[in-house]
Amino acid sequence: MARHIGIVACSAEGAALCYRTICAEAPHLMGEHMHPEISMHTHPLGEYMVYIRSGDWGQVANLMVSSAKKVAGAGAQFAVCPDNTIHQAFDLVTRKSPIPWLHIVDAVAHESLAQKFTRLAILGTKYLMTGPVYPKKLEQFNISWEIPTPHDRERIDTIIFTELVNGVFTESSRLYLNEVINELKDRGCDAAVLGCTEIPLIVSPNDCPLPTLDSTRLLAREALREALQGA
Repeated sequence: MARHIGIVACSAEGAALCYRTICAEAPHLMGEHMHPEISMHTHPLGEYMVYIRSGDWGQVANLMVSSAKKVAGAGAQFAVCPDNTIHQAFDLVTRKSPIPWLHIVDAVAHESLAQKFTRLAILGTKYLMTGPVYPKKLEQFNISWEIPTPHDRERIDTIIFTELVNGVFTESSRLYLNEVINELKDRGCDAAVLGCTEIPLIVSPNDCPLPTLDSTRLLAREALREALQGA
């Protein structure tokens, strides 16, 4: 029996992509129409944003733990969170969580090592790009990183919160994100981390200036592997 996966969601589009990826890729490993049991819970993104904007990561952690308890109550045996930004509260969460968690940056780092990438361009919310989530983890894997300029960080953040989380994907924003990635390529990056879980819905690996590391799908695949271990 595959282990039951718990998804602690934050924004709808990223959580849906994570869920769909698990369900779409599992049949290749488990048989036709098969996938592990999955339970998902999310508090409204608006509740998270109050605490993210004020830098109250303790309250962010409380929301995540609340969701973890709900999916654990439904039978989930471990949890994943398809949202990069709120991983800033990850250490606080794991101390109180009733079930173990997988970390999204571990999934990205493992793929980076497999592909032999050594310098990553990090794209995401302004809170993620300037925060400790990726630096803290990537240092453990001896992987370096770059982030966009302050102006670009603000514009990317606006695109995320006014367009992507609402399911709005415009050609102008897609081209702009590719321009930013190209600038980071010029600064020595050899791959781009799509570190907002909605960015993979607008940036295509087919025309991106750098190879992409899709944090959402990589986390989903890591969750699937974890669920199947010992099955």
